[in-house]
Amino acid sequence: MLFDGVCNLCTASVRFVLARNSARNIRFASMQSQAGQAILQTLHLPLDRFDSFIFIENGAAYQKAGAVLRVGRHLSAPWRLASRAGSAIPRSLADAIYTAVARNRYRLFGKRAL
Repeated sequence: MLFDGVCNLCTASVRFVLARNSARNIRFASMQSQAGQAILQTLHLPLDRFDSFIFIENGAAYQKAGAVLRVGRHLSAPWRLASRAGSAIPRSLADAIYTAVARNRYRLFGKRAL
């Protein structure tokens, strides 16, 4: 899971996932880190745009709502069930909501230094 390392919401999300991923099968890297930059480069994704976290599973990279739903599959109940229910929301609507939150995340939740 690649995340924006200066975003308070994003780092809180990492802590949330860590606490609920009992299988411990998700690894994390900030997009600004050396490892994150290497993965972004391998995926042919921008190295300087951090508007969505990225979840990589079985060689496929998921972004926005798709990434959220994929991560949810690896969490304990009730989050796993919520992820399945979230799949019923049209992807365009779910991505629009994700984008609105992402666009305002620094203003709403703040930033931290790397």
